[in-house]
Amino acid sequence: MTLASSLEPTTEPLFNGLYVPLVTPFTDDLRLAPEALARLADEALSAGASGLVALGTTAEAATLTAEERETVIRVCSAACRAHGAPLIVGVGTNDTATAITALRELAARGDVAAALVPAPPYIRPGEAGTLAHFAALAEHGGLPLVVYDIPYRTGQTLGAGTITALGRLPEVVGIKHATGSIDPTTMELLDSPLPGFAVLGGDDIVLSPLVAAGAHGGIVASANLRTADYAEMIALWRRGSAAPARALGADLARLSAALFTEPNPTVIKGVLHAQNRIPSPAVRMPLLAASADSVRRAAPLAASRK
Repeated sequence: MTLASSLEPTTEPLFNGLYVPLVTPFTDDLRLAPEALARLADEALSAGASGLVALGTTAEAATLTAEERETVIRVCSAACRAHGAPLIVGVGTNDTATAITALRELAARGDVAAALVPAPPYIRPGEAGTLAHFAALAEHGGLPLVVYDIPYRTGQTLGAGTITALGRLPEVVGIKHATGSIDPTTMELLDSPLPGFAVLGGDDIVLSPLVAAGAHGGIVASANLRTADYAEMIALWRRGSAAPARALGADLARLSAALFTEPNPTVIKGVLHAQNRIPSPAVRMPLLAASADSVRRAAPLAASRK
């Protein structure tokens, strides 16, 4: 920690701990299964998740109809309300005006704590354009924002200076950091934390070392399974219990590696189905269901610690 950063205010972020981006359960004929989703939401929050993420990548949000998206938000909101937990909702678009409209609609509901918004995907507007995009969302969207930095999906890399500038926007409350590694930008971001700005890990396999380095928690697809263990691992690092945190983190990294041998969330859904927690392992095209071998290898690792 630098002297300058050690003298800065240390206001705890609004979002810290474990946030579970829930899968969207389907039936064998690819209909939404809201009862199964409600069970998953309650189980995650009962197991120690700080909150939920609806309509993220793990939820196959791009394949859902408007009516299905509304159902997913309603089900997740009910669970969060029952547990006194925040709900974050994914808003993914590369059109600023459309994103503002979506944010305003979410804000009008009154039951969404924040939106998870990626850097504009595919069109690669540059860091200045990305900053302008989020400045417009912050000014006109009416909802707190968690920036989703995932360059291997968006095609847009964000440097530490741009992330700091984003964190100073009035409605930007955190970042899901999923750059594929712990690199110099990561360390610069963690070395000079902004007061009230959450750094949440988004690369499941390196979540443990990221939290050890100072991240506030994570938005973790793998935590659809072994939720309590992911929550415990984050809590252990946050209170300085390094030895058990390291051991648990290594164990969970093996699970994450197995769950991501095929495109997310196919193996996760396969294991959830094997555990009889969702009615089907089905995913919607262009995804294909995970192979039996991948599910078989991941399933033993997904069993909670005794």
